[in-house]
Amino acid sequence: MARSAAFELSQDGGTSVLALAGDWTIDTIAELEPALRSLSPLPGAELDVSALGRFDVAGAYVVVRTLGEPRGAPPIAVRGDHVNARRLLQVVLSAAAAPAEPPERPRGLLGVLQQTGRAAADISQEILETVSFLGETLATLGQLLMRPRRLRWVSIVHVMEQAGLNALPIVTLLSFFIGLVVAYLGARILGDFGASVFTVELVAFSMLREFAVVITAVLLAGRTNSAFTAEIGAMKMRQEIDAMRVMGIAPMEALVAPRVIAMVVMAPLLTLAAMLAGIAGGLLVTWASLGVSPTMFFTRISDAVPEQHFWVGMVKAPVFALTLAIIGCKQGLSVGGDVGSLGKRVTSSVVQSIFMVILLDALFALWFLEMDW
Repeated sequence: MARSAAFELSQDGGTSVLALAGDWTIDTIAELEPALRSLSPLPGAELDVSALGRFDVAGAYVVVRTLGEPRGAPPIAVRGDHVNARRLLQVVLSAAAAPAEPPERPRGLLGVLQQTGRAAADISQEILETVSFLGETLATLGQLLMRPRRLRWVSIVHVMEQAGLNALPIVTLLSFFIGLVVAYLGARILGDFGASVFTVELVAFSMLREFAVVITAVLLAGRTNSAFTAEIGAMKMRQEIDAMRVMGIAPMEALVAPRVIAMVVMAPLLTLAAMLAGIAGGLLVTWASLGVSPTMFFTRISDAVPEQHFWVGMVKAPVFALTLAIIGCKQGLSVGGDVGSLGKRVTSSVVQSIFMVILLDALFALWFLEMDW
């Protein structure tokens, strides 16, 4: 039966002596917490373990914390005999955490330059790692195309369902409302110039070329990309990826390739659905506000909107999908062993994905402009 823990602090010739009595184990020391915390740190104090009963690491930690001994301090002076007191106290002293050093806070112009330099170095390293990961992914996809039997069709179809089919409602709903807004603004603004009938062309051009594919990519970045990073990152934290390598399973083939293939396949389909939903929203506004019948609406689109605008949007979709999948998987594989790292990587995945979508869309716009598309 456990005996209650107790202590007594006394002075012996100017030396503080902390006498321990009873069992100092994880089950008994809780009741002493308030009294021990009220004691001032007692560095250099001696311990009397003559009446000490059972003693474990938890009790040793409480004693070392009460004495305030720093990490690597000399062995605590112990009076009396105990079977393991000296050994446990030394173990705790060796493992005690060192006091945290005050953070370095550079100030003035030098501090600004240091922070700017570190940020530039981090960005350069991130770009280099992402490009390297892109090359590794393309090499893996090439090997799988040469050996189709190694493709994991179950994983690919599962990701297609999770990333594509389940995202269809939110993509179409948001695109529908974007089409409504574009048509409403176009009807109001163009109406001031007596050209409200051109609202049909405005809706078609904007949805086919830009809005449908960009909205789809942004939604996939926030919904699917974060899921990719969180799933792979959780596997990395639980050392499941290391276990896969031990079993001879390549993470690039089992985790990255199915997600990349599924995204590249589903993004154009989602973009097509977004185009149709946006045009439907524009049709509703023009029909209700301008009296443009559905027949006239689609006739004007077929007569005045070249099909090249449709292909401009569709060409962007697989490029955006490849970029999103690469960033999401790369950030997941970069997760460390703590939850903070997982949250940081998920945030980086979403931010980088949206940034790259906007950047690539701008580059595509310039390129198509030069190509007179």
